[in-house]
Amino acid sequence: MVFTEVFVAVVAVSLVLRLYLATRQVNNIARHRASVPADFAGQISLEAHQKAADYSITKTRLGMLNIGLEAIILIGFTLLGGLQVIQTLSAQWATGLWAGLALIAAVGLLGSVLDLPLSYYKQFVVEARFGFNRMSKGLFFADWAKGLLLGTLLGGPLVFVVLYLMRQAGQQWWLWAWMVWFGFSLLMMWLFPTVIAPLFNKFTPLEDGATRQRILNLLNRCGFDSSGLFVMDGSKRSAHGNAYFSGMGKAKRIVFFDTLLARLNDDQIEAVLAHELGHFKKKHIVKHLVFSGIGSLLMFWALGKLASTTWFYTGLGVTPDLLNGSEAMALVLFMMVLPYFTFPIRPVMSWLSRKHEFEADAYAADQSAPQHLVSALVKLYQDNAATLTPDPVHSAFYDSHPPASIRIQRLKERMGGAVWPRLDTRGAQ
Repeated sequence: MVFTEVFVAVVAVSLVLRLYLATRQVNNIARHRASVPADFAGQISLEAHQKAADYSITKTRLGMLNIGLEAIILIGFTLLGGLQVIQTLSAQWATGLWAGLALIAAVGLLGSVLDLPLSYYKQFVVEARFGFNRMSKGLFFADWAKGLLLGTLLGGPLVFVVLYLMRQAGQQWWLWAWMVWFGFSLLMMWLFPTVIAPLFNKFTPLEDGATRQRILNLLNRCGFDSSGLFVMDGSKRSAHGNAYFSGMGKAKRIVFFDTLLARLNDDQIEAVLAHELGHFKKKHIVKHLVFSGIGSLLMFWALGKLASTTWFYTGLGVTPDLLNGSEAMALVLFMMVLPYFTFPIRPVMSWLSRKHEFEADAYAADQSAPQHLVSALVKLYQDNAATLTPDPVHSAFYDSHPPASIRIQRLKERMGGAVWPRLDTRGAQ
């Protein structure tokens, strides 16, 4: 069939392109491993630079393995008959919408199980080898089980409603389903800080002191209202550090990883938070919601067209179960093949994200001081073993943040070409 040939071609081209980009990344990092880039001389040691290079190369090679496995699993589910077998078994367990729900649950569980070995290897081999893993095996499997349970409790009702609308809401079902999905997404954003995140991590209020007062002063200057400042016990899983704010309306929370507070001083902490607030002040969150809403609306519209065409199913190796409805199979097939057909637009999304990062950096430089953000970024690049020499083409496709050299060069320009501050290796003050 024509669609089968198109599907195979798209998967093949995507596979080759992704492996090509990964190979470029590995080769570029390895080529610059022997010496610290001139822009970072005196700021990053050769040992730290080489650790970041080795870490990035190892992760990229593991990613190449994952790319190949994902393609094999996709073909196994589709053209080799995996989904057809699951559909037959689901129809034996239940009928109607419940058969569809059983199909989606079975595919989700199987996908999670297939993903488990590589996730385990990444956590307990790769992350451990470079000194980042702090997670016990018990916690790893507990997180996995919690994720499955949470996905069932939250995702199950959502999927059931979407399947019901696909069957009962007529030709415009995709519009109603999109409204439900988008509303659910907003609800999750509101619930995440206070209901979902605490299921996985412990959040404690940031204690009184100079750091807290400095942050409160920054929030006042920026006009940011928050429901609280919290420290997350990220160190029980990883040595990586970060900060973020989440939630909507009065439920907004500012969260610091305990690992970040332990490694940065007050100037650097203020600069990092100012960057995160820059995303808020520049309305990046709202813009992301708008883009997400438009993109998801287009996807539901496309699904609405494809779900009623026989060639969409048969072209992917499935005979639709008309007795129990083909709605669930349409959802599964669509979500499986979508990443391959939309891969060409990934550079556009990455470019937009990097643009927002530059804007947030500029805002942070105005609210604190460029040199403080520079020293904080250099420290975070070092502590998180982020490569300083990514391949430009690979970066253009994948990176949501600008390369370190370009990002920091722009901040240096805001400093009027001033000499870089020495890297502050003290802990938080």
